[in-house]
Amino acid sequence: MPRPVTPLELKGISKSFGGVVALQDVDFTLEPGEIHGLVGENGAGKSTLMKIIAGVHTEYDGTMCVAGKQVRHHSARSARAAGIGMVHQELSIIPELSVAENVMLGAQPTTRLGLIDWAAMTRKATDYLRELGIDVDPRATIGGLPLGLQQLVEIARVLSSGARIIILDEPTSALSPPEVEVLFGLLRRVRLGGRSIVFISHFLDDILRVSDRITIFRNGRRIETAAVAYVDKAWIIDRMIGAGHRALEESYLGEIALDSRPSAPVVLETQGITGPGFHDVSLQARAGEVLGIYGFMGSGQLELARALFGKTRLRAGQVILKGRPLLLRNTAQARRAGIAFLPESRRSMLFAQEPIYKNMSISILGRISRLWLRPAQERAIAAGHVKHLQIRPASVDRLLGTLSGGNQQKVALAKWLTHLPQVLVLSEPTRGMDVGAKDDVLTIVKDLRAKGIAVVVVSTEPETILSLADRILVMKRGTIVHEFAAETVSKDRLLAVA
Repeated sequence: MPRPVTPLELKGISKSFGGVVALQDVDFTLEPGEIHGLVGENGAGKSTLMKIIAGVHTEYDGTMCVAGKQVRHHSARSARAAGIGMVHQELSIIPELSVAENVMLGAQPTTRLGLIDWAAMTRKATDYLRELGIDVDPRATIGGLPLGLQQLVEIARVLSSGARIIILDEPTSALSPPEVEVLFGLLRRVRLGGRSIVFISHFLDDILRVSDRITIFRNGRRIETAAVAYVDKAWIIDRMIGAGHRALEESYLGEIALDSRPSAPVVLETQGITGPGFHDVSLQARAGEVLGIYGFMGSGQLELARALFGKTRLRAGQVILKGRPLLLRNTAQARRAGIAFLPESRRSMLFAQEPIYKNMSISILGRISRLWLRPAQERAIAAGHVKHLQIRPASVDRLLGTLSGGNQQKVALAKWLTHLPQVLVLSEPTRGMDVGAKDDVLTIVKDLRAKGIAVVVVSTEPETILSLADRILVMKRGTIVHEFAAETVSKDRLLAVA
């Protein structure tokens, strides 16, 4: 019986950006009907390699074969024509369109007159969504849906395209555990149908559960490929980052001893606040403490974070800052009061086509200049942050969009570091980051805590909460259901309560 043709094979792939080597002499093979896990630190090269496969990056050295034939894609469209589909980490949905329109984007059925057959499009989209297990009205505007549902809809679009090679870049980063189970079931069915999947993730549990093989990337090189049946998390972490990073490694592998500070002064307090997505929430955030708020997607913690920064109006309850009632009508009031916020989506607060220094200085322009801009001062301030936060590449004039996700998040943090806030609210601060980049964020947050700032970390990632928090609140169905303080807590206990 003849051996099945290898769907994808790359040899000696190298790629540089402006003299910075992103990939160096990489070999990679994807087998028929395989789910191949890809892990590595931010900037390790895995997403760059996938963008070469998907036709996003067209200039590179080396060779690529698809189904046994050497190819060189000149665009993402030519890659899709060759049967390659990719779901990027940053969603590419069109918020103003309906769910059905996004699922069928580029493949809308037409009538005999060449017009879009809206009824047929809705029927087909409904079938695809039902197969994926997504319970959503196909006529709903997708921009109004939670981030997790948006992610599932985008995955449905690629799967429905008929692609034989499917690349998923951080597909579970915005999904709740039940949604992850639905996705994994679908991926296994897709694999049984003979299609091959590349699964990029920083969630090591997800990689180990769903993958057949795993490949480790570090510093633009492929370090090792192995069958998942013969490896564990400790093996993966060791090859990703080597020795060190102990605190974060413990959050993946064991229990964390919480160090709450009950005697520290309360900086921020809420009394029975209610808003869109949450109700009757009372909490205290203390000086020099990291308060973690954990819950599955849809539990209300992300909406709570927005409300604390004035992005959404409260319907009831009271916010108190250092003993004084605070009326948060908008974000400008929150900033003036000393509250800073990093949203879960970097895109919403950063400018990809602007240099690093402009992204950092935008929040302080009113402080350093009243009448005209001062680029030299902006660059000097940014250079200090780049050095302190170890942002790579270390050039304040580099366009933000050329940085890895982890380095972009450091830039987002730097916006608030020139003039320190009293309260810093971080929503999903490590979403889509690798172990090493998460460790960098951990160091930054601990430094802010040591300076007396009250830090509130809101996340759907157990590892993020366990690695950062001194005290943990768990939310479920929009309200706080449990508090962990001055005790030992594990990922299993956190998940059990949620």
